[in-house]
Amino acid sequence: MGLAEQQSGTGILSRLDPRVKLAIVVAWSIVLALAGGFPGALAGLAGSLALVLLARPEKPGAFFLRLLSINAFLVFVWLVLPFSFSMPGRRLAGLGPLVLTWEGVLLSSRLTIQALGITAGAMAVTSCSTVFQLMAAARSLGAPEKLAAMLALMTRYVMVVRDEYERLVWAMRVRGFRARASLHCLRSYANLAGMLLVRGLDRGERVHAAMVCRGYRGRFYLALDRRLSRLDAVALAALAAAVALAALADACLGPWA
Repeated sequence: MGLAEQQSGTGILSRLDPRVKLAIVVAWSIVLALAGGFPGALAGLAGSLALVLLARPEKPGAFFLRLLSINAFLVFVWLVLPFSFSMPGRRLAGLGPLVLTWEGVLLSSRLTIQALGITAGAMAVTSCSTVFQLMAAARSLGAPEKLAAMLALMTRYVMVVRDEYERLVWAMRVRGFRARASLHCLRSYANLAGMLLVRGLDRGERVHAAMVCRGYRGRFYLALDRRLSRLDAVALAALAAAVALAALADACLGPWA
């Protein structure tokens, strides 16, 4: 089954209109990104976890494992930002020119909460729709048609490129290739990257030819029901209330509560 047909969320969010889901993702991500202190960031993270519960993913363990893997870059935030010279403050520890400051730890913690909240909320909402449903919703809300189609096709065929990569690596291993720190190894990886691009281009041309044979003329004709249900209206009202509460918590409680 391709990614375009996958839908792992089975909760109440799966019953919402795709346009409402996109509105939730965009609005909640903006709220979390603009949070200037811990109260707003924590309120946003709590809201994202509530979205996960409402989405009810089929495999919660796999969901949170993927969440952590996507946010693996936060390790580098913790390795760099708390020791940055641009973050002067109260000294906690030091090693030569590197000084760990309390302000750096606080900023790294807040950024971690915000990143996890944004990713968890987006994953929860988008897991309740297929790629083509979200593409149709984005088009309905005014997104460029070519951008929506490009993202949908990229998501649909990224697994195909991964399978092609695995076949090439397996062929190299069958021929005795072993990764080592040598010039031959670097050349082999360069050849692998080039061959992957060539095969990807060839596959893309075949896919485009197949789409043209099936009547594709440069546009995806996807229709959405223009009417929003009562559940959609309730979801939009709850979103407005949650955004207001998160903004109020961030404004009234200050940078640290």
